[in-house]
Parts: sequence; C-alpha cells; structure tokens
Amino acid sequence: MRLSDQAIPADGSVTASLEIENIGAVAGDEVVQLYTRAISPSIKRPVKELRGFSRVSLKPGEKQTVNFTLPGSKLAFWDEKTHGFVTERGAYELLIGSSSADIRAKETLEVK
Repeated sequence: MRLSDQAIPADGSVTASLEIENIGAVAGDEVVQLYTRAISPSIKRPVKELRGFSRVSLKPGEKQTVNFTLPGSKLAFWDEKTHGFVTERGAYELLIGSSSADIRAKETLEVK
C-alpha cells in the first residue's frame, strides 16, 4: 500500500493505493476493503472500522491499482462531551484486505 501523505490535518484527506493482481487461471472478482483502526484512542473504539470498498474484475494475470480517498472526517467519532463529531489527533492504521479477517496491507497515518 502507498499513501499520498504520511500525515494529514484533521480536515485533510489521504489517498491509499494498492495494486492487486489475478494470479489464477480464470477471470475473477475481488472486493477490496479499506479499514481504519485508531492506535491509541481516548475512548473505546471498534478494532476495525470499514471506511470504503471497491469491487474489481480481473482477467487471468491482469493487474489493477485500487485507490481509496479517505477524508479525515471519516476518522471521527461522536463525542458525548461536546455533542459533536471529533477527529482525534494521533496515529491510525489503514488496513486493506478482502475482509476484516484477511488484511493484506497496512500503513500508519498520523492526524495532526
């Protein structure tokens, strides 16, 4: 996985790119999924949160680059104290795979 930036402001965005390849002998489809995980959140958060997905059809031997644009607002959670959504500063893992149990790439993003 490649990130367009390693750090973004809370109101910024990042693009995560990953090249996938059909190494099989027949055409097939893959649903590529993007998850996020706050590394040290101030409140309890889900272990992985689905933030995007893309269905890709590939012929045998074909490669394709899948891009996900993730705005900082998609990292937000509802804050009971402020009664609003908050994008917390800190480190987040961006995880890409075919399911939440089958993660094939990860990178760390810093929200400033």
